Amino acid sequence: MTDSNKMIINLALFGMTQSGKSSAGNILLGSTDFHSSFAPCSVTKECSLGRSCHLHGFMRRGGQEITLQVRVLDTPGYPHSKLSKKHVKQEIKEALEHHFGQEGLHLALLVQRADVPLCGQEASPSVQMIQELLGHAWKDYTAILFTHAEKIEEAGFNEAEYLHEASDTLLSLLNSIQHRYIFQHKKGDALNAQRIKVLEKIMEFIRENSYQVLTFK
Repeated sequence: MTDSNKMIINLALFGMTQSGKSSAGNILLGSTDFHSSFAPCSVTKECSLGRSCHLHGFMRRGGQEITLQVRVLDTPGYPHSKLSKKHVKQEIKEALEHHFGQEGLHLALLVQRADVPLCGQEASPSVQMIQELLGHAWKDYTAILFTHAEKIEEAGFNEAEYLHEASDTLLSLLNSIQHRYIFQHKKGDALNAQRIKVLEKIMEFIRENSYQVLTFK
């Protein structure tokens, strides 16, 4: 927050390789800041911060129109095809401290492909990474961003049916983070409308958190 009618929100993307982090970040920013492509290996090798244009009159607070700017930290996926866990963790740790050390992080987005089941008895490597980097408060500052959500419709499900059929691992994770989740579709001409819808949901989570931030010092 820099003045009474402008708000900056800080977001960080976490997730496994090819989960769609960079593409999701570009949708949030309304740009192509982050390199995103299909590949048989990990594409993102270092953290990168993107800044959106100002969204004038995005919301109202205290009777005033608020201009919103979004800052998104894209991070390497883990497990990574070329980098060790130690390297990835240190890269993200330094980026969080550099970009959000004082201003703080509003929300970590765990990017999960909607068409790839989250299975296993233990937390996924990406969840473990968030836990280790954000500390004990991670549950209060994390939401799941489901990418490729259009695949749900193609399979004949709606979002409620999808969650009803979800694995116990995913349902347990959702319970841990107070059911904060967002479905992100990728539908060409509807991308801008999708962007606004996702940002509105993110702002809802941030308001529920009383605009608090997680700092890294």
